[in-house]
Amino acid sequence: MVEPTAISPTRLAALNDRFAPLSPEERIRALYADFPKEKVLFTSSFGTTAAVLLHMFTRIEPNQPIHFIDTTYHFAETWAYRKKLTDLLHLQVIDVLPADWKNKFTQEDQTWTKDPDLCCSINKVEPLDRIKPDFDVWVSGLMAYQNIERKRRNVFEKSGNLLKFHPIIDMTESQMNDYFATNQLPQHPMQRLGYDSIGCAQCTVKGKGRSGRWLGKSKTECGLHL
Repeated sequence: MVEPTAISPTRLAALNDRFAPLSPEERIRALYADFPKEKVLFTSSFGTTAAVLLHMFTRIEPNQPIHFIDTTYHFAETWAYRKKLTDLLHLQVIDVLPADWKNKFTQEDQTWTKDPDLCCSINKVEPLDRIKPDFDVWVSGLMAYQNIERKRRNVFEKSGNLLKFHPIIDMTESQMNDYFATNQLPQHPMQRLGYDSIGCAQCTVKGKGRSGRWLGKSKTECGLHL
């Protein structure tokens, strides 16, 4: 087994060298050879590309819990999509909620209009930070084609005391679309309306890639993956 807190830059490089040539499915199988399921944190936003990674994992480890950060600001369509994928793939979804009083503050203050970083910190980053100590590796569906910052990511990287695992980081948009079609996976209902990336309702508009997130702001990431 790999001990994340003891991973040196040399060991991290060795992991990336071993996993980089593998397919996403092979990477996931190899992950479970190194880590027990109960130490794997898998988060999903149930966004436009979420079904691909969820489908891969359920075929390899169907009992892997899926953590969903409920900011209380999701579109109704995202909730409907979550239910559809949960029923289709027989997912075990665990909600991760912000502190109630802090969340109410952001609602009353409309914090996203003046300090979106603070709003994301309260409703996304802090709730996940509370549960991270229980895990050794964190699975994320980041893909390099989504923005410039994500192009710099490797299959593995260190994130505090966790190993961050990006099994589909090098999938292209074309490969993503092919996977949806081949496996007959349903798309997020807002994608056909022109939403390529979907987060909280008040901070998401139509747009290609992630251009519809935090429109008019310099912000491109919620803070979870920085």
